Amino acid sequence: MSQVRAFLAIDLDDDLKPKINKIIKEFKQIDTRIKYVELANLHLTLKFFGDIDTNGLNLLEEKIAGVVSEAEPFNIKIKGCGAFPNKNRIKVIWVGIEDDAAIRDLHDRLDKEFHKLGFDLDRKFSTHLTIGRMKSVKNKSQVKSTIEKFEDIDIGEMKVERISLKKSTLTPSGPIYEDIRVFEL
Repeated sequence: MSQVRAFLAIDLDDDLKPKINKIIKEFKQIDTRIKYVELANLHLTLKFFGDIDTNGLNLLEEKIAGVVSEAEPFNIKIKGCGAFPNKNRIKVIWVGIEDDAAIRDLHDRLDKEFHKLGFDLDRKFSTHLTIGRMKSVKNKSQVKSTIEKFEDIDIGEMKVERISLKKSTLTPSGPIYEDIRVFEL
């Protein structure tokens, strides 16, 4: 039985990508080893599942469809820039989601259903869009000051009307994401 590497995500509206690309371009001016997320791949991860077989995917789709059938579309505001685990030990550079109660509610309802299928509950769910992963600490102070420069940047709002169960294929040039199924809220 074949396996697919799968995750559940909210795709970013195309009209918000140029503003995020501006931030990425600023980081690219710094001589450092940051692996950036392709603009086409920008998303907010609701849950990473790992490798799943066809039967597991079918069960996931049933759980997602059940939760989504009771969900309503909602707006999110994309604002700010930061780092995980923190600005002094940068591993991931992200753009934030302000006023994320609706996403957290959707996530928590989905997470409870996934837990019934044997998945671990997310202990530290954080609403964010990863824009880059820092591979080394070269020029960390410049990276830190760029994060601080964009700490309060207002990127814009978008309406979340769908979530996507995605397949992730890892390649040497980066991951390739494909929709397995899109669920309308």
